[in-house]
Amino acid sequence: MHKAHPNHLKQCFSVHKPNQSWVTDITYIRTYEGWLYLAVVLDLFSRRVIGWSMSHRMGTELVINALKMAYYKTHHPTQEVILHSDQGAQFSSYDWQIALKTYCIKPSMSR
Repeated sequence: MHKAHPNHLKQCFSVHKPNQSWVTDITYIRTYEGWLYLAVVLDLFSRRVIGWSMSHRMGTELVINALKMAYYKTHHPTQEVILHSDQGAQFSSYDWQIALKTYCIKPSMSR
């Protein structure tokens, strides 16, 4: 089921405190053993990677593991966090929606 969310970030990449807005994406790296997929979550305040995950598959588990690392590494943000992504299948999956609700994170999407 494809679930696109509104663009709550609205290209506002300047934030004034940590854990206000995060962005996430997936990239792929060619290795001698085949493709390696890397998902990262960045905090827009520090511009640092706060969560990451690697796998030989580009499934939803890849992005959920990066989200979990970001959530726990930032000590469970207490205020609302916007997490912006593209509309890829991993970010519109049912399991991703459940993970966002579990961690009380507001999804934001653009093309």
